[in-house]
Amino acid sequence: MQDVDIKTADGVMDAKLFQPEGSGPWPAVIMLTDAFGVRPVFEQMARRLSKSGFVVLLPNVFYREAPASKLELKGTFHDEAFRKRIYALIGTLTPDRLKADAGAELDFLFRQPFVKGPKAGVAGYCFSGGLAVRMGADFPDRIAAVASSHGGRLATDSPESPHRLLNQVKAELYFGHADQDNAMPADAIRTLEAALKDAGVKYRSELYPGAQHGYAVPGTPQFNAEVAETHWTRIEDLFGRTLKA
Repeated sequence: MQDVDIKTADGVMDAKLFQPEGSGPWPAVIMLTDAFGVRPVFEQMARRLSKSGFVVLLPNVFYREAPASKLELKGTFHDEAFRKRIYALIGTLTPDRLKADAGAELDFLFRQPFVKGPKAGVAGYCFSGGLAVRMGADFPDRIAAVASSHGGRLATDSPESPHRLLNQVKAELYFGHADQDNAMPADAIRTLEAALKDAGVKYRSELYPGAQHGYAVPGTPQFNAEVAETHWTRIEDLFGRTLKA
């Protein structure tokens, strides 16, 4: 792992970069964290994915607020003040900002001599599942695979809902849903899957019985070891098929 800085239109994004042992080159995956930001558990997850043969970039999407080491996003959504702070941070990630940041991340990755192009993958968790879909829509010729694990608010009434972007996506997509997830209830899953079919994209969408929002992230009360292992099988297969060929 190494700390890297990525120049963006709004400043410098801090990130962590992981690469497998050996000389490469390897395909790249951008791993987007949940709302609690870059922290040791996501470093462990990025390292695990890297060991499967991928360069993994773990960016601090909230870099405009502060470097990841100074954000201190510790708390629970039961705390109203903390919840408001998190939602305010997420609210700063406008579509224009997200597109500019994603472009900077991709440009950075493909400048590295150990990265194999021409396309990358992106994995999102919780709120960043929607960010991953948006990246696939914003850069259809640069993103080959999109994975969303317990992604929230993927199909809403908002004009900016991620499911409305699927007709712009060329990537293969994977969606893992928890059946106990207020951020992605059954009707929203149906709406998402209808949009996926209408878009004509290649995808897999599956529901994990008994799983809660956050099932893939160790160290949380919602972590589900069995479902998390299935999630790893799914995303490693997806990125392997789409990026290593």
